[in-house]
Amino acid sequence: MAGAAPTTAFGQAVIGPPGSGKTTYCLGMSEFLRALGRRVAVVNLDPANEGLPYECAVDVGELVGLGDVMDALQLGPNGGLLYCMEYLEANLDWLRAKLDPLRGHYFLFDCPGQVELCTHHGALRSIFSQMTQWDLRLTAVHLVDSHYCTDPAKFISVLCTSLATMLHVELPHVNLLSKMDLIEHYGKLAFNLDYYTEVLDLSYLLDHLASDPFFRHYRQLNEKLVQLIEDYSLVSFIPLNIQDKESIQQVLQAVDKANGYCFGVQEQRSLEAMMSAAMGADFHFSSLDKPPISTLGLQEKYLAPSEQSVEQEAMQL
Repeated sequence: MAGAAPTTAFGQAVIGPPGSGKTTYCLGMSEFLRALGRRVAVVNLDPANEGLPYECAVDVGELVGLGDVMDALQLGPNGGLLYCMEYLEANLDWLRAKLDPLRGHYFLFDCPGQVELCTHHGALRSIFSQMTQWDLRLTAVHLVDSHYCTDPAKFISVLCTSLATMLHVELPHVNLLSKMDLIEHYGKLAFNLDYYTEVLDLSYLLDHLASDPFFRHYRQLNEKLVQLIEDYSLVSFIPLNIQDKESIQQVLQAVDKANGYCFGVQEQRSLEAMMSAAMGADFHFSSLDKPPISTLGLQEKYLAPSEQSVEQEAMQL
């Protein structure tokens, strides 16, 4: 049907520990995406979120409130949050009814910061799994505060948590070191930043820990944890400064590649619309393998930097 909304939708499930910057990320990323011309819908799945800084298209607080749950069931904040997620899992029809009118938007899901929801509790994973059945292609964007890099022991813990999250959530995954603009305030790093983002030879961290009298007694345990991380060889990070457009662009490129947005027909149509406006006539790509030579200069001139890189990725297929 002409003019029908596309059936396939794309989005990001923003997860991470409390205080890692998930809500700030959703605000910054939504503004960046709108500047690129994408229609964005931010969905708050955290019933503990109050005073949201972004325009919220769907708010789980309309379905269940953390305060009400804590009062009615005499639960603490952790137990109450788990109950809220289980309640949402049992009422996914409500969520689908809210999301269906937003087809054609790019979704940002602001998720709760409860770590166990992403490491071993099944509610959030079940919600994500159901959304994929609704033809919603998600990438899990896992934020970790960059200050953990300043402490080798904490960094090993972060690596273990990130690995457990990747295996449990079962979505295409992008790990971010957030608040990179503040890392200088946390203290001097023992190694170069690339060492932490690429998760290079972790034996150096073990040697660094051995200099601490406390951790010297747990060297064998740390060796086994490091071996587990290196055996899977899955964890790496992208540094993120939410105030820096180039940093956001780098993250978006990784996310779009992970969920397939950059290879979809929506991206091709948006590029064709931009090219048609630039040329003053209808424009169509003859092939994604290699655009017409005469249009290459126009693409570089009129496409935003992130869209240029997306098109270059498509040309390489």
